[in-house]
Amino acid sequence: MNEALWYTWSQADAMGRWVAVVLIAMSITTWVLILWKSWWLWSAGRTWHDAQAAVWQASDWPDATRRLTVFDPRAVLQPLVQAVMTLDQVAPGSMADQGDGRWAMTRALREAMAGVVARAQHGQIVLASVGATAPFVGLLGTVWGIYNALAGLGMEAGLDIEQLAGPVGEALVMTAGGLLVAIPAVLAYNVMGRRIQTLEAQLEGFAHDVLAWHHPNPSVDP
Repeated sequence: MNEALWYTWSQADAMGRWVAVVLIAMSITTWVLILWKSWWLWSAGRTWHDAQAAVWQASDWPDATRRLTVFDPRAVLQPLVQAVMTLDQVAPGSMADQGDGRWAMTRALREAMAGVVARAQHGQIVLASVGATAPFVGLLGTVWGIYNALAGLGMEAGLDIEQLAGPVGEALVMTAGGLLVAIPAVLAYNVMGRRIQTLEAQLEGFAHDVLAWHHPNPSVDP
């Protein structure tokens, strides 16, 4: 197999090698993202229940922050807790200061949650882009290999099958390479997208609990 790939590489022209390098770069980027995001999402999910329990077992919000340094290593809940603690740091007389307490807390929690979700979604665009474009990059290499084969047929009347093997083999390898790069990227994008949606729902539930605890009666604001 290695000898066949090396033969294909040695027979490819500049265009064919460029396509191969692009596919290899896409594959490396995809697998780095898959490994890193799998570890990050797994770690965040594994500590979620312990981190949430640590918050509600704390005596106050500063104590919850201290507990989360141990139980929330991926800083999933810490931004929401810190958002609650910074509500009293708004500039006096500003619009944020003039709003009621429930509105201010909702806004702070929403912004903190958006930051966490953005971190969780990091790399998703790259996976989607690789999954969408890798087959076409491979197709470009396929078309180029077939073109070289047909050009060789037109230029040399006595061309035999061995001389066609290089361009045709290159075309087939490029097709397979594009699919081998795209399939893991698409699968990872879908699986991790589902996990990110679950994390977002958990954050929304926690934010709702914090808001309900701080303002148990929405119709009566301080």
